[in-house]
Amino acid sequence: MHDIQNEPDSRGIAIDEVGISGLRYPLTFDDGHTRQNGIADIAVTVCLQADRRGTHMSRMIALVHEEVATLTPQELPIALKRGLTLLDAPALTLILTLPIATPVTAPASGQESWQAHDLTVTGRIDDSDCTVTTAVTTHVTSLCPCSKAISDYGAHNQRSEITLEVTGAADAPYPLPVHEMVHLLRTAGSAPVIPLIKRPDERVVTMQAYDHPVFVEDMIRDISLACRKKGLNHAIQARNLESIHSHDAIATLTYNHY
Repeated sequence: MHDIQNEPDSRGIAIDEVGISGLRYPLTFDDGHTRQNGIADIAVTVCLQADRRGTHMSRMIALVHEEVATLTPQELPIALKRGLTLLDAPALTLILTLPIATPVTAPASGQESWQAHDLTVTGRIDDSDCTVTTAVTTHVTSLCPCSKAISDYGAHNQRSEITLEVTGAADAPYPLPVHEMVHLLRTAGSAPVIPLIKRPDERVVTMQAYDHPVFVEDMIRDISLACRKKGLNHAIQARNLESIHSHDAIATLTYNHY
């Protein structure tokens, strides 16, 4: 059959990114420490040469089906290289987003539950470079140091949403496993978020938050300090979903070790 999209194009204009997004596809995340099944939201794009009319989008589905049915971040560069060949493109980007969950234990009752986090793995490759970026978003509790200092009793507190993004090097595409990223984020706030708690647990968590007040600035600095000690390229975003204000408090930080 005649392949119109494979025809040459005479306009001489390259396209930065063209492809598919919003593809929901089952896969297994397995980094050697965490293994979970889920439905991922996936985007695949390529840089389209100036002399090409279109790209082969059906091959993008085939790439996902054949190469990332089991998503192993350490091996993603291999899948990306195969994708370049399959799509005959000078550059390719693959973005996979899915929820993962970690087990948590309530501090007093010992009740067990699961805390969900959002995971995004982004792989980019061209003729000269390949990078893999892993991002985890989760919630913690934060208690305001100012509120504690000026109040006779109590202090305002809220949930905070924190995202840590770590970019690996060519020889180490996945330098910080997801479970370590989650632990780092959950210990950066005043107290962790725990889905299932009884009254004794609530007492412990509330007092823990009161004893460890943090600004949004404190959280991202502490996370960045831990990442710098490991020599990691990273970016952090934090948002306090303020409980007594009509706005949120936000902070961002990016650090490149090399």
